[in-house]
Amino acid sequence: MSIQSARRRSGRRTRRRSPNKDQPQGPAAIEQLPWKQPQIGFPPLELLNAEQLETIHQASLEILRDIGMEIMSGEAREIFKKAGAHVDESTHMVTFDPAMVEETIKTAPEHFRLHSRNPEKHLEIGGNYIANGCVSSPPNCSDMDNGRRPGTTADFQNLLRLSQYFNIIHIIGGYPVEPLDRHVSTRHLHCTRDMITLTDKAISGYCLNRKAIRDVMEMTRISRQLTPEEFDNQPSLLSIINTNSPLKFDPAMLEGIIEMSSRNQVICVTPFTLAGAMAPVTLAGALAQQNAEALVGLVMTQLVRPGSPFIYGGFTSNVDMKSGAPAFGTPEYMKTAVIGGQLARRYKVPYRTSGVSASNMVDAQAAYETVFSLWGTTMGGGNVIKHAAGWMEGGLVASYEKLILDVDLLQMVSQFLEPMVVSDAELGLDAIVEAGVGGHFFGTAHTQARYRNAFYSPIISDWRNYENWQENGSPQSWEKANKVWKQVLEIYEEPPIDASMLEEIDAFIARRVEDGGIATDF
Repeated sequence: MSIQSARRRSGRRTRRRSPNKDQPQGPAAIEQLPWKQPQIGFPPLELLNAEQLETIHQASLEILRDIGMEIMSGEAREIFKKAGAHVDESTHMVTFDPAMVEETIKTAPEHFRLHSRNPEKHLEIGGNYIANGCVSSPPNCSDMDNGRRPGTTADFQNLLRLSQYFNIIHIIGGYPVEPLDRHVSTRHLHCTRDMITLTDKAISGYCLNRKAIRDVMEMTRISRQLTPEEFDNQPSLLSIINTNSPLKFDPAMLEGIIEMSSRNQVICVTPFTLAGAMAPVTLAGALAQQNAEALVGLVMTQLVRPGSPFIYGGFTSNVDMKSGAPAFGTPEYMKTAVIGGQLARRYKVPYRTSGVSASNMVDAQAAYETVFSLWGTTMGGGNVIKHAAGWMEGGLVASYEKLILDVDLLQMVSQFLEPMVVSDAELGLDAIVEAGVGGHFFGTAHTQARYRNAFYSPIISDWRNYENWQENGSPQSWEKANKVWKQVLEIYEEPPIDASMLEEIDAFIARRVEDGGIATDF
């Protein structure tokens, strides 16, 4: 199969013909769950008691009071200074009074709506809602046919198509793979256009440059056909802000917060605190540092615009102390994913965590590390699950096959979260009578009325017995995943888009390209 056959011209939809015995039939649709945000119907797990959680909180405030953070933006330092923080201009270090921190963060919303181009795909962020995001930002991608390689525009677009197709992926969390064949000065323009046209889900932008995030906000506004005032009242764009752990905020990230929060758009601050490398080797110390850095970001958003939407990001894991490489899906990661949720709920803000793995191929390690990650994100009450489908090799690779495997896992989690119904009809006592002692239930009326949708139907798992499995070629899970993503690209159709809106976006891109895009010396 040629990947190129998946291409669709912008603004057009391919209509599938009705079945006709004289026409060759194309690939069938993949059976999947309908569009829906999963909800956690039970209290999140709490690994720390109230006293321990308060100890982490107080340690974070002590870090900010006695050590502080290096704030590498004069504009940001001035904002903090006006709010009462102590600023040392010679070192760019800013220290914070604990009372100022605790008071400032009170205005952040506990729950908000993130708007999509398609109104049917608006997302609820916070509470017990979950929004799964596709893999984002790897420099490389891989598949069984072409191996591991640097990301290209073709791969970027194909991964967007896969993310659009599967209902269990709710948000485009960033570039599914970095398209390195696009020039940095205008990459954000063309990539944002792809996200807008190839998907109709909520999207994300990168705060790598002040002009760039302004461009992305403007394109997002146009895509939803909003006035500037309406855009400022309807959060429509998410940006992930990573601190330079330990205890450092670079200028672009700070300027991104200022730009995004001033327009009431969504900021998620996620410290990259790997225990033993960028944070203390102990989990308590790493979490205290993560929390301190996240709180500075939260304070910044609320100083810029009180009430602007904020997501608390947790990404604390450990490193392999033999090689220094990041490790994910570990027992330590599961613990910090759960405790990160406890901290976010303490501050009454939504929580971002991640479904991740350090495996170098689509194998058992990739599966069990991802399952353990998802256990931590689910039991920890995660609201936005970044990298939930396709992440591999510690974030260095976006994998086509793993994206499909992860979709299956995410659907299983979603079905697990569906509440079980207990009623006379569900108890099926009549079926027990009909089957009788020593009988079977396959032919009972109760089973016959329900068997088609009785259980979750997996995309990848193979439940045939050994003989049937062997007779059908002994397929491996990643081989089936390879066939599935190709099948999806064959049947993918671009979501409908308004032609006049697309013309406006293209005109905007043309003007910005003519202007030279953004500077590339940052």
